[in-house]
Amino acid sequence: MKTEEEINKDILAITMTIDEQFPELSKYIAETPMEVSFGADPETNLKNLQDYYETLNTLLKNYTKNHTGIINSSN
Repeated sequence: MKTEEEINKDILAITMTIDEQFPELSKYIAETPMEVSFGADPETNLKNLQDYYETLNTLLKNYTKNHTGIINSSN
């Protein structure tokens, strides 16, 4: 399993990709909740961060797949 730092880097990278290449999707980032609980089990927070990343990744993949002429850059 990835570390918290690695997952945060992944989240930052995909967020920057969305902001720079697909700004029309940026509104969905604000609408997508990220659950991190202080004092919670570290593995729970890692899972929540990974789930958040997967949600962003799915958003980007679905968008690029459904809009012709867009190359999926997240693979």
